[in-house]
Amino acid sequence: MSVPVAPANLHDAAVFSTGIPHDVFAEMRANDGLTWSPAFGETAGFWSVTRHHDLVTVSRDTTTYSSGVGHIQIYDIDEDALDARASMIDMDPPVHTRLRRIISSAFTPRHVQGYQPAIRARVSACLDVLESAGGGNWVDVVAKPIPIGVICDLMGVPEEDHDFLIGLTDHLVAGTGSEPLEPTAYGNTTDLRLLPFNSPAAWAMSEYAANLADRRRDEPADDLITKLISAEIDGERLSRDEFANFFRLMIFAGNETTRSSMAHLAMYLHDFPDAFAAVRSDRSLLGAITDEVIRYSSAILYFRRTVTTATTLSGTPLAAGDKVVMWYSAANFDDAEFPNPHEFRVDRPMTSPHVAFGGGGAHFCLGASLARLEIAELITELLDRNVTFASVGKPEFVESNFVNGIEHLDVTL
Repeated sequence: MSVPVAPANLHDAAVFSTGIPHDVFAEMRANDGLTWSPAFGETAGFWSVTRHHDLVTVSRDTTTYSSGVGHIQIYDIDEDALDARASMIDMDPPVHTRLRRIISSAFTPRHVQGYQPAIRARVSACLDVLESAGGGNWVDVVAKPIPIGVICDLMGVPEEDHDFLIGLTDHLVAGTGSEPLEPTAYGNTTDLRLLPFNSPAAWAMSEYAANLADRRRDEPADDLITKLISAEIDGERLSRDEFANFFRLMIFAGNETTRSSMAHLAMYLHDFPDAFAAVRSDRSLLGAITDEVIRYSSAILYFRRTVTTATTLSGTPLAAGDKVVMWYSAANFDDAEFPNPHEFRVDRPMTSPHVAFGGGGAHFCLGASLARLEIAELITELLDRNVTFASVGKPEFVESNFVNGIEHLDVTL
């Protein structure tokens, strides 16, 4: 039996330079079984999961498809780098479950509702700036500052450091692009292969986290930093590196993904005015359009798992050690689950939930409720102010095959 091969080099960030390559993924979904991407450079080949049903199967079976074995991104890393780079999302239950439990209470839907006034204030302040200028770079003025402000508030990061952390997360994502990074940036002396995203920004964020933790030990506060440094796992506190990895994950995941969906929102507001007009008239549709923004933008393009024991998925035999890449950005446009998936619809009949927050199971996004609330608050404020765009420029996408982000998007009110 011949193995279908991907019609584009998915190792290459340039394939995603104008957003999700929908034609490529449609061709892959139409194949029988999984699609193979051959080795590229020093990185081994991998199997792509592009159909919704298959992705959910992989997501919910952490025994067969491991996050702790190998690596969660496409490229390969050395064995000695695995522990140095590992955060909660690089682990399987039960270790992952114990770590997640430390902070999970802060992200329950009920608890998250308590953040609404602070989120609304940040949204309002950003839109005030945009309106007073008559437009601008939507990403810098709106999409970047809101989510970083919210997650930093929860973590206990001072307001004056928010821009610094935005810059660091930008530099983290740059590590998934094709351009080499300056190894000594921020004063880094650690070999890049030992750093998450192969980025010196990971070292800088670890140093920042350690310094902030020291301050919280002297002056505890009602924030997640204090909670993390006080927590015990099996009777032991988090080590310096474990805490730094946890901090970096929280800042990146709590900022970059929501930022990307908010960046895309400006285009949708301009391109699909009827959908937003319907919500303006009937606010009961707010939840539906929020999820449509999240599905359509698919901020995280993929995560990888590693097969631990021989198995078969979608008729494709898999061997232990094989890499399996779950393309959320493909599964969210699977017409077997989402009729007419390229239509942006406020009345979408979702026979299954989108997988922008994962396909369920142990690794379902901890911050899903928070992300939904932030995006819903932004949509609400835009509708209340009757904000419309006279023009929206061509988006400048982040160069990455991991994050479907936008770096620059000019809007005119």
